[in-house]
Amino acid sequence: MARIKLFVPLIIFIVLAVFLLNGLERDPNAMPSALIDQPIPEFLLPVLGDENRQVDQQLFQGQPALLNVWATWCISCRVEHPFLNSLAQQGIRIVGLNYKDDVVEANKWLSDKGDPYALSIVDSTGRMGLDLGVFGAPETYVVDSSGTIRYKHVGVVDDRVWQQHLLPIWQQIK
Repeated sequence: MARIKLFVPLIIFIVLAVFLLNGLERDPNAMPSALIDQPIPEFLLPVLGDENRQVDQQLFQGQPALLNVWATWCISCRVEHPFLNSLAQQGIRIVGLNYKDDVVEANKWLSDKGDPYALSIVDSTGRMGLDLGVFGAPETYVVDSSGTIRYKHVGVVDDRVWQQHLLPIWQQIK
């Protein structure tokens, strides 16, 4: 019995090593969404820059779009923004979801840094973000022309993410 007690630390070490190695193989940005292959949640929210105008989920009917969750308080959004501008210049339709942000600051941001968005929806309370399952900004959803979410990316969209993850799905739904 005393000999078996000597192997307990080794067994604990092996079990912990297996768990740690399994965790290292996972992509930290790969956060599954229950909304994949589901319609975009219903909403009725104002448009940034024209707060008297409201839009709903019909905005995503008829042509595919990237739905990009962003905010001026988001450091990663600053990194991502120039690439979104270049995508918009290539004709990629991007709808912004300005998440829990100050409207004045958001308008200034787009004026100063360029506006890649066909329009930006104001989600000041975070309700739509909650319905989408947003963890934080930035997040980007690929939405097809029927308003169905096809993919979710958590984190910065850059050329590598676009080429490896978003573009293949975009080409399928286009």
